[in-house]
Amino acid sequence: MPLHTVTGAFGFTGRYITRRLLAAGVAVRTLTSSQGRANPFGSSVEIRPYAWGEPATLAENLAGTDVLYNTYWVRFNHATFKHGEAVENTLALFTAARQAGVRRVIHTSITNPSLDSPLEYFRGKAVLEKALKESGLSYAILRPAVLFGPEDILVNNIAWALRRLPIFGVFGRGRYRLQPMHVDDFAALAVEQAGRSESVTVDAIGPETFTYRELAKVIGEIIGKRRPVISVPAWFGYLTGWFLGKLVGDVTITWEEVKGLMADLLVTDSPPAGPTKLTEWAKANAATLGVKYHSELARRRDRTKAYHEL
Repeated sequence: MPLHTVTGAFGFTGRYITRRLLAAGVAVRTLTSSQGRANPFGSSVEIRPYAWGEPATLAENLAGTDVLYNTYWVRFNHATFKHGEAVENTLALFTAARQAGVRRVIHTSITNPSLDSPLEYFRGKAVLEKALKESGLSYAILRPAVLFGPEDILVNNIAWALRRLPIFGVFGRGRYRLQPMHVDDFAALAVEQAGRSESVTVDAIGPETFTYRELAKVIGEIIGKRRPVISVPAWFGYLTGWFLGKLVGDVTITWEEVKGLMADLLVTDSPPAGPTKLTEWAKANAATLGVKYHSELARRRDRTKAYHEL
């Protein structure tokens, strides 16, 4: 039985990848910083720590791995985690994978990364893509724009805001676009790529394209909370998001995320890589979508509760 290692198997994308691997009869190991988190897989998944800063241990924890699925990253800079640290850790992971004899790496990136990007998120992803391509490892680089599902943050929290606020503001005209992909479609793509040998880069996008304004309107209609969608200056929208974040104890939006959205970086000309339509999924989940706020910081602070409970 082949051994596949998934970073963060108890998190968002990692959990869906792990579920598909176990269903296919694959042995799964996870590298995680949340060894005490509620485990939906029981003894079916072997748990080991990342061991950042311990290269020999990190390589040992990958020993015997045929395919490594890397979902590790941080969404924004914070007092307890930084993009730069995430880049250094991931570079160490690639080095350890090579030392451990891993056959193939399935790496989660982002649409439109660039070494010249003024945005640290997109620049960091480009640095990692370059390093993986030069590593000598067989790879599949998957570039999602936005992933949605029961545990996602962006789509759920747009619905949460629509349920509670009388209006919904978009940064500027709101004409910048997104191509959301269902997280299980992403997992299926990752597992499919594991069985191949050629190195590829794939835009992991869904079958529907929305402007940000359209996305807010569609979600509001589906959950029965039609709100006026108004244009606000980007700085005002960011400050509003900052204030909401203080109320819920989270970071709802960062200035870099605002700039990334408005630069139209979450859209490509590629064909869809998954079949699930956000509109159809949202209709099927309208009763629960946005009922509860999903907190990025709570998921990082509490390493015991199940990911979807935070």
